[in-house]
Amino acid sequence: MQYDLDKSIEILERTPKVLRALLAELSPEWTTNNEGPDTWSPFDVLGHLIHGEKTDWIPRTKIILEYGVDMPFKPFDRFAQNEISKGKSIPDLLVEFEELREANLEEFKSLNVSQNLDKMGKHPELGEVTLRNLLSSWVVHDLGHISQITRVMAKQYKGEVGIWTKYLGVLQ
Repeated sequence: MQYDLDKSIEILERTPKVLRALLAELSPEWTTNNEGPDTWSPFDVLGHLIHGEKTDWIPRTKIILEYGVDMPFKPFDRFAQNEISKGKSIPDLLVEFEELREANLEEFKSLNVSQNLDKMGKHPELGEVTLRNLLSSWVVHDLGHISQITRVMAKQYKGEVGIWTKYLGVLQ
C-alpha cells in the first residue's frame, strides 16, 4: 500500500482508543511486567509513545516543511519515558497520550503535507528521509508498539500454557 494521508489518520486516530481498551483498569501484573532485562512493559511503551508525541512526529514534520535537509532532526531519546513517566499511573498516561495525540492530529491536519510528501529532511542517524517516510513510520510505529504490548502481555502466561506453546506464535 502506498502512503495515504486519510488512511494513516485512520490508524493514528484509533491508537489511543486501542490502548485504552487494552490497558485501562488492568492489574499491574499486566501493565508493569516485561519480557526480561532491557525490555519494556506496556507502561514503558505508553510513556515512549507520549515522548514521541511531544518530540518526534509533528516537530520533525515541521522541520521538513520549513527547513528541509538544512536543519537535521534532534536525536530522539528512546528511553526518555524512564524519567517522564515516574510517579504516573496507567490512567494518567492514557489521558496524556489521548490529549497529545488529539492535539497533534489537529495540528497535522492543518499542515500542508499532501503537496510536500517527497520533501527531504535529515535524520541524525539515517541521513536523508522524505516526509512520506516519516509519516509512514508514525503509523507503523504505533502498530509496532500495539503489537509489542500484546506480545509482552501474552508472555506473562508463557509458563502456564503448557504444550500449547508450539501453537501460540506470539510466544515464540
